Amino acid sequence: MTNSELLPYCMSKPGAEQSVHSDWKATQIKVAGVLFAMAHEVNGRPAVSLKTSPELAELLREEHLDVKPSAHLNKAHWSTLFLDGTLADSRIYYLVDASYQLALELAPEPARRQLLGS
Repeated sequence: MTNSELLPYCMSKPGAEQSVHSDWKATQIKVAGVLFAMAHEVNGRPAVSLKTSPELAELLREEHLDVKPSAHLNKAHWSTLFLDGTLADSRIYYLVDASYQLALELAPEPARRQLLGS
């Protein structure tokens, strides 16, 4: 998988907004102002940083060589997944979905209600 293949999936999430973090040379994807994915390159490899629970982050890092602590974000919650490695695309999509849900939980209540249609 490449960043250009992953970005449309991230942007298909309700309320997703894209911006560029020029210092990190990364594309940030947020919902209601809350970051849920950051697509970038690490040592020339396509990667995405996603938020999980600390327990899941630790488990993923133990099970997959292509999952590392994020260099720029809270390492307890944020992991960088190499898109061109051994992690299955379906697992990456699942983790994008989970990160999006965590971001929604942190979004302001009015924005969350509007996005969820309630």
